[in-house]
Amino acid sequence: MNARKFLLAYATAALVFLALDAAWLTATADRLYRPLLGPLMLERFAIVPAALFYTLYLAGVVVFAVAPALARGRSAAALAYGAFFGLVAYATYDLTNQATLRDWPWRVTIADLCWGTCATAVAAAASAFLTAGYWRPADADRAVPQRR
Repeated sequence: MNARKFLLAYATAALVFLALDAAWLTATADRLYRPLLGPLMLERFAIVPAALFYTLYLAGVVVFAVAPALARGRSAAALAYGAFFGLVAYATYDLTNQATLRDWPWRVTIADLCWGTCATAVAAAASAFLTAGYWRPADADRAVPQRR
């Protein structure tokens, strides 16, 4: 995947995932997270760690879900790859908390696993479909001269 293709895939995944996550957090912060995690939560999120998370996570979405789907010429596969990547990433956080923190609620873990799986799948699929519309496998063949 060349740099322009990566940037298009990244930007698309970012727009979709950030919009979905903003809607999710707005809808659930006061109804799910604050009642169950109350004293652990900040009044406002910390921008630097949030920016670092989204920057790294979205790179992971492109590298582990979008790029493999496009390399196989099956952009629809990004939905499944994205779902699996989202499940693994969100499970890493939530199940570690479940294993190490006193009274970490299972309800939060289950909600996060479902959310991470779905939101990442949708962002990866949207990214792959848009990116595939601009770069076809034939475009890649033309960019690299073939030896005969």
